[in-house]
Amino acid sequence: MKLIAVTMMFISFFGLTGNKSDNDPSTWNNKKIEKWFSKNDWSEGWKVSPDESINKREFAISYFKNKPRWEMAFRFLKNNDLSKLETKRYDIDGDNLFATISEYVTKNEETTDFEAHRKYIDIQYVISGNEIMNVAPINTVKDVITPYDSSKDIEFITAGKIVKYFAGQDKFFIFFPGDAHRPGLKDGVNSPVKKIVLKLKVD
Repeated sequence: MKLIAVTMMFISFFGLTGNKSDNDPSTWNNKKIEKWFSKNDWSEGWKVSPDESINKREFAISYFKNKPRWEMAFRFLKNNDLSKLETKRYDIDGDNLFATISEYVTKNEETTDFEAHRKYIDIQYVISGNEIMNVAPINTVKDVITPYDSSKDIEFITAGKIVKYFAGQDKFFIFFPGDAHRPGLKDGVNSPVKKIVLKLKVD
């Protein structure tokens, strides 16, 4: 009886720790992260592909920490005709999750600064038109152009180790607080763009 009790205790312990590990991507190896990401269940059926620049591990950790919030974000993207949304803010879950629609003409790289956030994660998708997005690690900041404004959750900086990405209707981007980014840049010529940005609060 004692042996059975000890055995059951071990099974229970490892079962519980196993379940915890399954929902804690910080403990996953790269293969498991890639498998979860590629399975695409997190997208809620939204058919646009994630850009290669997305930090998959950070995404997985944030997703399991705030799963309902991420689910609401992707459902909003899937269930709305984005091309018909007005240029305004849409509250999805108050200040925890909201979307803004903007229209603008793409800018020149030499006159545009990198931006970074601390309280929110950005999901950015170009609804119409195309642009270039620059991404750089926040730890490569060279100069602070405009100090962090907590009321707007933004600072403007210059950064190094810049990588350029093309943004059109086939890809979406996710920028975490560790990702300095410079979106809205012209792809050859200055041209009109309509974009949606979802702001997902970091807890």
